[in-house]
Amino acid sequence: MIDDFAKDYLHSDLREIREAMLQKLDGLSEYDIRRPLTATGTNLLGLVKHLAVGEARYFGEVFGRPSPDAVPRWDDLERRGTDMWAAEHETREDITGRYQRVWAHSDATIAALAVDAPGHVPWWPRPDVMLFNVLVHVLTETNRHAGHADVLREQLDGTLATDTQRDQAFWAARRAEVDRAARAAGPVGP
Repeated sequence: MIDDFAKDYLHSDLREIREAMLQKLDGLSEYDIRRPLTATGTNLLGLVKHLAVGEARYFGEVFGRPSPDAVPRWDDLERRGTDMWAAEHETREDITGRYQRVWAHSDATIAALAVDAPGHVPWWPRPDVMLFNVLVHVLTETNRHAGHADVLREQLDGTLATDTQRDQAFWAARRAEVDRAARAAGPVGP
């Protein structure tokens, strides 16, 4: 049995991780929040934009409560992937503001619906879902991308997601220890 305790617990975790995502942008330049840090172009502001679009779909379209902010249709192949990066005319404030407006809309949807309220996700193999399923999915995806953001932020300026009580000397020694263990385990290279 899924109850309101589960709904409130998941919703609380979602609210916390959303805030953590935006904190990853704090103190960084426009270039640093937009610059591609992986071979596929993953960047911090793009992750926030992607989460805004996804959450708008899941707590909007899926439950017949369209988001006040327009989002590209999920089946628009030409626009696929454009939610993963910020164009030069899109400001940090545009994207973070959109994400926060999506939160408000999502929060209203979550508050208004029972945890077992039906929804329909046409892009899923089993499209008939409940609010519970969508809460778990969005929380999982947001946490997944928050993990990406942790790594990207650490690459940019060394800011750590956790364990900020230890200094850079500790982490340099730890990295050297991990590298020694990796080299001792086998040959370097392909």
